[in-house]
Amino acid sequence: MRYILNPDKTDDLLYTASVNCMTDAESAYLQMRLVYDQFAKDHFNSPPPLQGKGSVKAIHYIQSFSPDDNVTPEIAHKIAKAFLRKAFGDDVQAVIATHVDKDHLHSHIIINSYSLSGQKYYANRRSLEKIRRISDGVCKVLGIDIHPNLTGKGRSINHKEWEHRKNGTSWKQQIRDEIDKLIPNVVSLDELLQILEEHGYEIKRGRYISIRAPGQERFARTKTLGDEYTEDSLNIRIRYREVGAGSTPEQTASSELQAAYVAIIGDVRILAAHRKKVPRKRIITAEYSVENDLDVYKLSAQLSVISKDNIKSIGDLQGRIAKLRVDYEKQRGEINNYIHEHNILVSLWEQAQLFDELSSKDKLSDAEQLQLTICRQAIEQNNIHSKADIDQLHNQVYRLQAKINALKDTLEKTRQRYDVYCDIAKTYGEISKGDYISNLVEEERKRLEKVKKKKQHR
Repeated sequence: MRYILNPDKTDDLLYTASVNCMTDAESAYLQMRLVYDQFAKDHFNSPPPLQGKGSVKAIHYIQSFSPDDNVTPEIAHKIAKAFLRKAFGDDVQAVIATHVDKDHLHSHIIINSYSLSGQKYYANRRSLEKIRRISDGVCKVLGIDIHPNLTGKGRSINHKEWEHRKNGTSWKQQIRDEIDKLIPNVVSLDELLQILEEHGYEIKRGRYISIRAPGQERFARTKTLGDEYTEDSLNIRIRYREVGAGSTPEQTASSELQAAYVAIIGDVRILAAHRKKVPRKRIITAEYSVENDLDVYKLSAQLSVISKDNIKSIGDLQGRIAKLRVDYEKQRGEINNYIHEHNILVSLWEQAQLFDELSSKDKLSDAEQLQLTICRQAIEQNNIHSKADIDQLHNQVYRLQAKINALKDTLEKTRQRYDVYCDIAKTYGEISKGDYISNLVEEERKRLEKVKKKKQHR
């Protein structure tokens, strides 16, 4: 919401609106959290589970127009508001922001996954088709014909894409450059995708991850950007970025697990040296070499973890994975309890502030009088009688938020360690079954066949 409510993109917030919440990011977040926590069996700001994606807290739609559609900012914003009411009704909780800083006007719409009446909204392929029909219908009612690029018929390229082609640059290279720039500073693939969205890139997650740069016509799957940009490769580049620095303690193999890794690293290095495996680069800007091979680096980094953490066997590793799973869920439960307590204190603090504000007014409306009564009841039940009590409550909220943040950092470290250990277990499973090398050889065979067919077509 901070991203979509950027004054530079919305003509100083002229083209922003909200329904059943405030239009500033912080207030909208808090008010959406209040509604979500009321109806969901979860907290709005609870961390995700160790396995699976967790619950959907909010849904983000983008309604775009081609420069050829001759849509004004006022019309685009009006369409977004009419579309929201038509598609989701009057009790939806949403923020709308129409961005006017690009050639193609587009409106961002973020809705709470629960309405004020407790209705749960779902986002899937079927609902998206319905949403598109409603969006197209609203456009036609307001006199806007759907541009061919939006229906998939008679596609043309926009001016920016034409410029890219003319100058010999490409959208894919722009996406690669942005990913390479961000990877050193993120801790997970989810964080990488989130920051890309904050930078104006659109993300689609399904069987494959697809990205569209600002101004780009079509989404590009990350796997088409190169072997270093598949989901697995991105996870490896992020996960093992600071683990072992690719060093291989080959001379200190003291267990069957380490010995298996030392042997397989030697085999992969030979394959890489003889160009008999897919040349995946770890450092994208450097030339490809054995030292710059992502598969060699991953295996070396995993062996470094095994040595550093003194993992003696696959049984030892599996025991640690089981313990980390238990620790994670325990920590997550503890955080959720603190979040629940924090939400109660924040609500009480807000009511205390409102009581203090309303008490100082000379004349109150009927609605304000009702608010004052409710606030008085809440603060008296919680022994808040003075400004000093309100300040003390605020300090409690601050300290509890700091504790939650610290626990979330610990939780993230537990998750990262769990992911690394699971990755090692999976790799060792492939090594012990003899699949690791054969899979690399088969992958390279298929790649060369593809290259050969392309040459024949030319």
